[in-house]
Amino acid sequence: MRLLPLRTAALFLGVALTARAEGSKELNVFAAASLREAFAELARLFETRHPATKVQLNLGGSQELRTQIEQGAPADVFASADDKHMQALVLAKLAAGPRVFARNEPVLVVPKGNPAGLAGLADLPKARRIVIGLPEVPIGAYTLRILDAAAKRYGGDFRSRVEEKVVSRELNVRQVLAKVSLGEADAAIVYRTDAGTAKDKVDVISIPSDLNVVTGYPIAVLARAKESALARQFVDLVLSTAGREVLSRYGFRAGNDT
Repeated sequence: MRLLPLRTAALFLGVALTARAEGSKELNVFAAASLREAFAELARLFETRHPATKVQLNLGGSQELRTQIEQGAPADVFASADDKHMQALVLAKLAAGPRVFARNEPVLVVPKGNPAGLAGLADLPKARRIVIGLPEVPIGAYTLRILDAAAKRYGGDFRSRVEEKVVSRELNVRQVLAKVSLGEADAAIVYRTDAGTAKDKVDVISIPSDLNVVTGYPIAVLARAKESALARQFVDLVLSTAGREVLSRYGFRAGNDT
């Protein structure tokens, strides 16, 4: 084994220690569960461009993440599945300047083969077991809006007939999807992008556009961010052409503010 001259070895040691110190930087990104795959790729891309930084993703229901941030959880960036929870943080001066970076739409999902034989949203009350998100969860709130809109077309009791078949209300959209993927529910409403992650286990039924909602995903740097400069750079990446290309690959549409 060749020994390095003392001065050269000291130089290498200094570089290594500097790299290790820089490598201790962590960027904590809180993101809605429906962003899992897209943000995992964006995190890898950011780390490639910032090799001294590790991106830590905390994924969950937007309402859960908001609560964690309000309670002081270390977070640098928040990406929500709706405007409600982002605006709550803005009003509390915990976030500022949110921008919509992506859009999505809900769809009806059924287990592969559609054992309940649902032809469309109008047939949803025929399902024996339905799973939806909690009302506080973005997908849960969107589901109720869709059911209320559908009641104007399919009968005033449409929502109540659907809710009679609800067997569980989940904390985030991935938990809703999992119930259908495992055959534990006959139907659920999830985002189109989430349905795409389980296309071998579920079938997708589109919701009529005049009854559906288009969802917006805002992102912002948080007021308590320990790595505010890196946080701004991550938001810039999400809003960039490269970021839009990643999001598009996972089925998201561009937001209006990009």
